[in-house]
Amino acid sequence: MTAQQEPVIWLRPEQAAVGRPAERSRAEITKAALALADQEGLEAVSMRRVAAALGTGAASLYRYVATRDDLLDLMVDSTAGEYDLPAPTGEWQADLLGIAQQARQIMRRHPWLPALVITRPTLGPRGVDLLEHVLDVLADHPAAPAAKLEAFALLNALTALFVQNELATTEPNSRRQAAYLTHVAATGSHPRIAALLAAAPANPSPPDPFDVVLPRALAGVLG
Repeated sequence: MTAQQEPVIWLRPEQAAVGRPAERSRAEITKAALALADQEGLEAVSMRRVAAALGTGAASLYRYVATRDDLLDLMVDSTAGEYDLPAPTGEWQADLLGIAQQARQIMRRHPWLPALVITRPTLGPRGVDLLEHVLDVLADHPAAPAAKLEAFALLNALTALFVQNELATTEPNSRRQAAYLTHVAATGSHPRIAALLAAAPANPSPPDPFDVVLPRALAGVLG
């Protein structure tokens, strides 16, 4: 199978066996692409723009990455290297929530990342390290192996959805939505919504929904 036919970039040699010596590395190219995406958004990431940031021509990048999809995979996997993976404590729920909280911060640092996590989940060398850590955390859990893989996928996808919502939601919009629901409740046309709002405690410091919903979802998958 040739390098062009091989679907996974990490199974291809970084440097061709023949031809001119490599002037760049995948790490350098990935770093330039990450900086561009963080500053201008994922739409700004093209072979031409990344090459310009490196002071070279777009054609030269194809010696290292065959397609833009390869570049996106390298970017996603690179962010998985930002995790701190301490030894499991024996409390799997707390450990997984800790991983999810790190994922949340990483995705906030890279606002383009949640969409890729949801639409094209990627497992490269660093992502595999993260998966191995999650399986280590769940080593003594009686759930089936397939359920543990589902928990890993759910942790990533649910965190990405939370972050997407956080990045898109503004305080004025939240206030408008709350005001409208209060109006709806007052009309009497939606009694269940009115009962829900009436039963909600007036908590000035409500718990973070992320810290509540994620453990419940993981518990549901793992049983």
